[in-house]
Amino acid sequence: MTQPLEYGNGDATYQAAGQQVGIRKLVDCFFDIMASDPKYATIYDWHPGDKEMARDKLALFLCGWMGGPKPFIEKYGPIRIPEVHKHLDVTAVERDLWLDCMARALAEQDYPPDLVEYLLQQLYIPAERVRQACMGQ
Repeated sequence: MTQPLEYGNGDATYQAAGQQVGIRKLVDCFFDIMASDPKYATIYDWHPGDKEMARDKLALFLCGWMGGPKPFIEKYGPIRIPEVHKHLDVTAVERDLWLDCMARALAEQDYPPDLVEYLLQQLYIPAERVRQACMGQ
């Protein structure tokens, strides 16, 4: 019997997260939590315009980031996460709010606990890179 790939290898993470459908469900949950809890108002307001576009961009980014197809690049062009967030005032507080909201959204998915733990550890990396870019570090 073949062993499944570990998260982070090939498209194992993408598959475990439910592919594009599962990732969109996660992103919708994430944005719904942000919209409904005043605790996240600051980070929710980072995208004052089209929230559907923000949802789409995050979902498409996560597809490629998790090792699946790279529809973000096809639709929106190169991924420059820290650079496009540089205009925001992202400190450790906002970074941690974003990660906390994502943790809540992940907890509502039907994901195995080891996948949730892996994703939270990995999501810290781009979240911290955004904080560093915004703080000029």
